[in-house]
Amino acid sequence: MAKIWDKGFDANQRVEDFTVGNDRELDLRLAKYDILGSMAHIKMLVKIGLLETEEEKVLRTELQNILAEVERGNFRLDNDAEDIHSQVEAMLTERLGEMGKKIHSGRSRNDQVLVDIKLYLREEILQIKEGVIQLFNLLQSLSEQHKEVLLPGYTHGQIAMPSSFGLWFGAYAESLVDDMHTLAAAWQVADQNPLGSAAGYGSSFPLDREMTTRELGFATMSYNVVAAQMGRGKTERILAQSMSNIASTLNKLAADNCMYLSGNYGFISYPDELTTGSSIMPHKKNPDVWELIRGHSNRLQSLPNEITLMITNMPHGYHRDYQLLKEVLFPALETLHRLLQMTCFMLENISVNKDILSDPRYEYLFTVEEVNNRVLQGIPFREAYQQVGKEVQAGSFRAPKEIHHTHAGSVGNLCTEEIRKKMERASAVIR
Repeated sequence: MAKIWDKGFDANQRVEDFTVGNDRELDLRLAKYDILGSMAHIKMLVKIGLLETEEEKVLRTELQNILAEVERGNFRLDNDAEDIHSQVEAMLTERLGEMGKKIHSGRSRNDQVLVDIKLYLREEILQIKEGVIQLFNLLQSLSEQHKEVLLPGYTHGQIAMPSSFGLWFGAYAESLVDDMHTLAAAWQVADQNPLGSAAGYGSSFPLDREMTTRELGFATMSYNVVAAQMGRGKTERILAQSMSNIASTLNKLAADNCMYLSGNYGFISYPDELTTGSSIMPHKKNPDVWELIRGHSNRLQSLPNEITLMITNMPHGYHRDYQLLKEVLFPALETLHRLLQMTCFMLENISVNKDILSDPRYEYLFTVEEVNNRVLQGIPFREAYQQVGKEVQAGSFRAPKEIHHTHAGSVGNLCTEEIRKKMERASAVIR
């Protein structure tokens, strides 16, 4: 198959192997979106007189046939195809003759890959949204289910004040709302049509970019054709930052689970089949799933920096460096989907210890509660603080292991419904 940019001489094979790299394999993920972009493009070409209506019908039918091959998993790149764009065009030309070559009028591979990636990332963002919402709903359910069960809160790694499982689960639910805001920002950046920017400087054809924007379901377009090309890398970086934020939440949740599951805490447990044992210690129940979630999340948090460094030092316009973005972003998207799924799976099987505070090591967990109780009885705060402190030093401190918090967001007032509404507003942007 001749390259679509062929000028009559062959590239050195070593150069070609190096420049193509893994791009062909990664391009298979873009096949669906390349075809959808082509369908919108040829419909626009009819409007501006570069295609006949009958030609567009024939091309569309064949594009739908190729799309069906993609959806069945039968689509492949030929050995001599450089990328998804040249493969689709070659298939159309092979099946339809010279008509197939008309599909490229008014386009460059630069804006083709841009629109493919934006369509692909929109769909990926929708999937991430679904995964985050599923985890959010589960965390809120667990929060309400266990809101009466107290557990110790820690500061500086030291026993501090009473908390609850309701507060713990609910905290991660609300943290996901913040992450959803950043995912919504990534959606808004991705939801702009770059098609028609060609190689980055527009086209002498009277392209109707408003039409392709509507056809592809974008909310708006990247109007300035140079700015459209500058979106390559920036879009990926903004999404990577959102993915990193979600990964940060998952990382901390995983770290908590590893700690709470350990014998020194014993706050939670999981079925034996969801943990692993030791080769020499029969008593061990290792939190391997949570440890891997923690580790994978740490890797995802490095993604924005990796992408930032990849796109540094490049002036505006297309550069081949951008090809490498797919190698880091596409697998990272798969990882994030798996992490969200496994986090839900583990939490669906969690059991909480309802008798944690019977352990005498938590006797001083309620010192602040006692200080506040004495203040409510009229004793100045500093004096009440000193009284309780002396009792702790003397070993005579005793207090009821109960709390009566009522303010918004506290143990006794989780504001679950208010947090749910926040998530609905944050996620509504992505649609």
